[in-house]
Amino acid sequence: MEYIVLGIGGVLAVYLFDLVSLRKILYAKQVTEFMAVCLAVYAHIMVCIRGERLSLPFGLSYVGWPSFGLASLALIYSLFLEIPFKRTYVTGGAGNQLVTTGTYALVRHPWVLWYTLLLISLILISQRQLILLAAPIWLLMDVLHVWTQDRFFFPRMFPDYPRYQRETPMLIPNRTSIARCLTTFTEGWGLTNHLQTGEEHGHDHRVTQPVHVHVRDLGQ
Repeated sequence: MEYIVLGIGGVLAVYLFDLVSLRKILYAKQVTEFMAVCLAVYAHIMVCIRGERLSLPFGLSYVGWPSFGLASLALIYSLFLEIPFKRTYVTGGAGNQLVTTGTYALVRHPWVLWYTLLLISLILISQRQLILLAAPIWLLMDVLHVWTQDRFFFPRMFPDYPRYQRETPMLIPNRTSIARCLTTFTEGWGLTNHLQTGEEHGHDHRVTQPVHVHVRDLGQ
């Protein structure tokens, strides 16, 4: 049970990360970020190796590994590649760019979707009772966290956040958001291919149309 509490502590450290980022407290952002990562990683590992085993077919672990890999890559992409890494996690203060394209066109907090898949994958892989108990608790804590971000933190960080709230669902994608997400990806790939083709032929392509700017803040 202590490992579940440590995982909750990791989520609370992320709450503190948001707060000190907004208040621009010197070095506190990096300290709370380090605490959150250490607590979360340790707690997730321990609940997967401790406690009684579940009576699940062994073959389910072979389903869990591919989904674990997919969820991990999606988490890395949404939390570290789509948003400005240095401004969000390294420099002092809060992030000041709002990402509304890519996976952030799908929902406002896409990493919660990937984290849900990650937890399901860990249950299938480890087949331990402790992770089965921890998963809904941690997921509920994370949903409460992003609700707090949505309600209290992000509207103060980003002037355009209310409009983003109206246009994009919080956690559950809809038909419009799925289409918008796919559109931003295909437009991005098309622009990249166009520029690469131009470079190969020695042409100078100057972008005259507005380009979607990837923006957002802290990793949720």
